[in-house]
Amino acid sequence: MDLNAAELGIEYTITDVKLDGDEELESFLFSLGCYSGEKITVVDKKKNLVVSIKDARYNIDPELAERIMI
Repeated sequence: MDLNAAELGIEYTITDVKLDGDEELESFLFSLGCYSGEKITVVDKKKNLVVSIKDARYNIDPELAERIMI
């Protein structure tokens, strides 16, 4: 399932990130620590998702969240 389907407060493991050959996006997500095997938790869901990766919080839009598989 993708990150949009995650429940709040539950820690998931990222299984895949669908990048479609977008090297800039891959570099950006890697710099956040968002890659296969890493733990991720959805902290809040409103218009965007607030996620916790490696003790940092990030705001991710739904279009990006659907590329992150858990």
